[in-house]
Formats: sequence, C-alpha cells, structure tokens
Amino acid sequence: MSHGARVIRTGVSSGGPAAPPAATVASSSAGSDEELMDGAYFRSCAGMLKVAQMIALLIGFISVNNSPWTDYSAYSFFQIVTMCDLVMILFFYIIHIFRIYRKLSCVSWPLAEFLHYLIGTILLLIGSIVAATKSYNYSGLVAGATFGFLAAILCVLSMWSSYKVSCITQSTSKYH
Repeated sequence: MSHGARVIRTGVSSGGPAAPPAATVASSSAGSDEELMDGAYFRSCAGMLKVAQMIALLIGFISVNNSPWTDYSAYSFFQIVTMCDLVMILFFYIIHIFRIYRKLSCVSWPLAEFLHYLIGTILLLIGSIVAATKSYNYSGLVAGATFGFLAAILCVLSMWSSYKVSCITQSTSKYH
C-alpha cells in the first residue's frame, strides 16, 4: 500500500545544498512538541498577565485577612472571591504551561477561560466595591479593595486580549 510519493534529495542536484533528512526534521519538531513545559508561555504577555493577576489577588487577600474586620459578610465574600479567582487563574496557567489543552481537546479552553474571566471579574468587582465601601479607612482593608480593583482591571485586560486573539484567528482562518 502506497502512502504517497517520496522525494529523495541529494547534494548533487543543481537546486543548491541538500535538505536535512526527513527523520532529522521530524525528530527535531517532535522534540519541541514533547517537552514537558512551554517555556515561551512564561515570557508571553498572557503568561505575565496571569502572574500579575495572581500576585494582585494574593496581596488583596492577605491585606484583608490581616486587618480588623468591621463587617464579616462583606470581607468573607471578598476573601472567597479572591481565593476562587486565584485558584482558577492558577489552574489555567498550569494548563497552558504543561500544554494540557493539547491532550484534552474535547474542552473549548478559550471559551472556558473567557467565561471564567467574565464571571470572575464581575464577582471581583462586586466584592471590591463592597469591601471599599465598608473599609472605614482601615489601611489594610483599603489596600485589599485596591488590589481587588487592580486584579479586576487585569482580568478585563486578559478577557479583552483573549477575545481579540480568538476573533482575529477565526476571521483569518475562514478566508485562507
């Protein structure tokens, strides 16, 4: 059974130097696909944005946790929202770092991440607004609410950039 035509290049042809053997090309590209971690994602804009979000959420959580509370329900809601958001961002960060999205292709990862950012940002804004209004000028509570707002802004940036990238990718792939 034939699997297609094979082209064998030699160094004798007039077309220039010979190309590397197909086995070498296949093994070098397979080696990059089989790496355990995606090192480029660490330095990418999306990766650094996720790290900044996690840091802002952690600082906001620690600031509120180590301050005297005036309203238990407002600050417990803020703490739950910040920790849930932090865990979910860490989850998506690990999925990108270890390229799990390639192995679990049955899940629409861009849609899941977009929905997470949409819901998480709304809850984080609500928690930060409530925390800011009930802070009564305690410096730790004000700092926690401020970092909550900062994390919400970073989440909106992530949501906008992921939506922008997916729209551009879809529109260019339709016509080519």
